[in-house]
Amino acid sequence: MTHTDHARRFLSRTTRLLPARAPRPVLITLGMLTLAACAAETPASRESAARESAAAPARAAGTVSPVRDTSVSARRAASGVAEPLQQATLSTKLMGTVTAVLVREGDAVSSGQVLVRIDARDLDAKKLQVAAAIADAEAMQAEASTHAARFRALYADSAATRAQYDAALTGLARADAGVRAARASAGELEAVNSYATVRAPFAGVVTMRFADPGTFAAPGAPLLTVQSSGTLRISASIDADAARHLTRGQTLDATIDGVAAKAVVEGVVPAGAGNLFTVNATVDNRRALYRSGSAAELLIPTGMKRALLIPTAALIHEGDLIGVMVRGSARDERRWIRVGATQGTLVEVTSGLVAGEQIVAPSATATPPGA
Repeated sequence: MTHTDHARRFLSRTTRLLPARAPRPVLITLGMLTLAACAAETPASRESAARESAAAPARAAGTVSPVRDTSVSARRAASGVAEPLQQATLSTKLMGTVTAVLVREGDAVSSGQVLVRIDARDLDAKKLQVAAAIADAEAMQAEASTHAARFRALYADSAATRAQYDAALTGLARADAGVRAARASAGELEAVNSYATVRAPFAGVVTMRFADPGTFAAPGAPLLTVQSSGTLRISASIDADAARHLTRGQTLDATIDGVAAKAVVEGVVPAGAGNLFTVNATVDNRRALYRSGSAAELLIPTGMKRALLIPTAALIHEGDLIGVMVRGSARDERRWIRVGATQGTLVEVTSGLVAGEQIVAPSATATPPGA
């Protein structure tokens, strides 16, 4: 083969290989375009999306209400203690051994319920003696009555003297007195026997227990303390100005150990010397919502004042902080406020809001913006 033939064969191979290598520049170009697109999209597009999202208004779901500027009753808090309306320390007039204590501290009791029993077996013999004395006295009375009736008839027939008749009547009177005395002894014994059973004087709760079975009970020694539970009394000290705003039967807002209550004024009485008075008010506690001995406050009305009011349902509590959602032109914002006394379903705002602002009472499932 000549040099010319070798040259032709080399050119022929080169021509066949060239089309297979041509696409490489195209693939490189597409890859570079993809990378460039990603690089261009990452910082700019995300920032633009964030600006668009921020521009959209954020609204809390709930009921919108205005902050109301209105006249409300001005009130002053008077501190006191919620005490039971009735309290009794129970004892017995009988000297004997306690055989049973049927209640524990904290037990509810009804009026007349048996609480403690005292051993009264020594009274059983006295009962028999008294019963026998009554029987003898009644027998003597019957005999004296028959004797007097007989001499009455004899005296009427002039068969007996006046002196004999009077003696028969005297015997009858003595027999009658004997019966009365015997029966009185039985009544006294029955009263003493009743001391062996200690009963609740009213419905309430056992607050203290001093005796157990086997304890020796002396007359007047305390066995139990019972307090009435259906009604509590709050007594608080007030000045003359506050006393002028109170009348018997008036209903006041109150708190007992921080729990809201309604109290009815019993009366206002002078508290010794000076310009002080004591107001007594009762609280219905038949549902046992309050504990006796708890700190209490009576809210005494003293006139009218201007106040900002919002629904209590709008309040947001976070620890010791109290806030509300305030409706803005574009977004709602959470704002911390200070509140005062409640007025039914409304609460007084002492700082943090102005009249006319719109606040949102959030729904139970709503999440406030910025939470």
